[in-house]
Amino acid sequence: MTFRLSTTRTDDPSIKVPAIGLELRLCMEPSTSGNQLTMIETCNAPGFGPPFHRHAETEIFHVLEGRYLFEVEGKRFVANVGDTITVPGGVPHGFVNLDDRPSRQLVLIVPGLDAKAFFTELGDVMKAGRPDAALLTAFAGKWGVDFLGPPLRRP
Repeated sequence: MTFRLSTTRTDDPSIKVPAIGLELRLCMEPSTSGNQLTMIETCNAPGFGPPFHRHAETEIFHVLEGRYLFEVEGKRFVANVGDTITVPGGVPHGFVNLDDRPSRQLVLIVPGLDAKAFFTELGDVMKAGRPDAALLTAFAGKWGVDFLGPPLRRP
């Protein structure tokens, strides 16, 4: 593999999934690393996070701003600025922004995933809020995601 520089254009629009309070920016597409990893920066609205889920890819979360409640393998813990959380592929997990302002994370996905297509399609599926079960099941099957429950809630 040869050296590559991955640049993110500031005029590239962010991807928004309002139903789960998510806005994200693609920092590195998988093609840049020979499909070894993807890097995204996420911004989660107060009290929001993804549905509890699992998938084959490993995710590495680094908290850039704010604080989150994570649940990984049945254990709950708070992650603060500077904390890094590794969730191996296949492990059930979820998180919620605990702050009263948006919180941000840098997320590495290993191996690489077409995050632009995944989150754009997720936004389409959830554009009217919570989708019907058949639509969500079809999306999950296409992307190899198991949605296991609702998003975590702030205590």
